Amino acid sequence: MLDKKDAPLLDDYVFKRTFTRDDPNGILRDFLESVLKIKLRNVQVLNAEIPKDILDERGSVLDIRAELDNTKIVDIEMQVKDQGNISKRSTVYMSKNIATQIKTSEDYQGLKPSIVINILNFNRYKRNSYHSIAHMKFEKTRKEEYVDLGYKEEEQLATDVLEMHFIELPKFIKKNPEIKTKLDEWLWLIAGREDKVEMSKLDNPEVKKAMKLVDEIMADPKEREIIEARAMAKFNYDTGVAYAKEQGKKESKKEVAKRMKELKIADEQICQILNITTDELKELIEK
Repeated sequence: MLDKKDAPLLDDYVFKRTFTRDDPNGILRDFLESVLKIKLRNVQVLNAEIPKDILDERGSVLDIRAELDNTKIVDIEMQVKDQGNISKRSTVYMSKNIATQIKTSEDYQGLKPSIVINILNFNRYKRNSYHSIAHMKFEKTRKEEYVDLGYKEEEQLATDVLEMHFIELPKFIKKNPEIKTKLDEWLWLIAGREDKVEMSKLDNPEVKKAMKLVDEIMADPKEREIIEARAMAKFNYDTGVAYAKEQGKKESKKEVAKRMKELKIADEQICQILNITTDELKELIEK
């Protein structure tokens, strides 16, 4: 079902296993340096474990959460399909990175910046860039609220602790850049174009190490079994959702809701599909 030619790093399980399997101060640090354009001394993965519900039909979210130089918290997620919620998901991950640091009676001086990196196998934003970086910025000063305090240049950032990255692979492929940077190497590898990586003049040893790890993971029968089973679980789930939407045109909301519950579709998604509240869903199921 999943072969080398299908760009295995686009699979979130393969992506996480590849970047957390060995010393994070190797390929993971190199990748993060290429995205963030900074030098890092130490990277510590905070969630290297694979969730127990990895084969659940709804599919676990396999993100990589790491601490950088004990000064920043970063969350990396691979998304293959546009589910229309990437902005909100990123906000949730960013908020969790902040919330988990706050303890009672502590001040905010030691708060570490939260960075979220989204690698998307689809185009999401109407922007002429394959790597978009977002911060919380001030709006332009309104004329009626202007106060002349002598600032020639006003501050732009409201806070320096929030940062989002969106890397849209189809845009990168359309640009078809020559390999001049480490990020070029990594994105061609993730996109499944090892032929481009092999032509690199940079000869990045960490990229080569990642290529070898991917080969090992794909050749491992136990790993392969998990990959195939997870892909099938996702397929069954997506098929169930598609069926429920189609049946919703023919059957009553009550019948569709019960069918989706049988397919183990999350209540939140059922409500979104049927355009009902959680209370209304509960009432439909109990009737």
